[in-house]
Amino acid sequence: MPKMRIRDAAAHLGVSDDTVRRWIDRGLLTATTDDSGRKVVDGYEVAMVAREHAAFPDLPRGLISSARNRFPGLVTDLRMDPVMAQVELQCGPFRVVSLMSSDSVRNLGLELGSPAVAAIKATVVVVEVEEARE
Repeated sequence: MPKMRIRDAAAHLGVSDDTVRRWIDRGLLTATTDDSGRKVVDGYEVAMVAREHAAFPDLPRGLISSARNRFPGLVTDLRMDPVMAQVELQCGPFRVVSLMSSDSVRNLGLELGSPAVAAIKATVVVVEVEEARE
């Protein structure tokens, strides 16, 4: 599973570094140390906390796209066969599911807990509202 630094986990969770440290102290997240001696947390564990405490993080820097709808998140489920894959992301309070080739999953290096951005470009977007009451 991928490991991430406290500040990166905080960014994905939409909380401060200190909040992540308090969650570690309370046992909500488990911390270990990396080869450089820095405290890190498991990416998949962060993804599960993100699912429970959904908060929308800022988009990562350096990404450009023509897609108007971009949702940064963490991989929470991967289902692959030899040809196709289903990838589930927790993007703040939203669950986003993508179908792609298994080759694409391998080329992107996706695994449980990996950070990723769901970019959605659609010609049809359905908008729903509650019915007006009189």
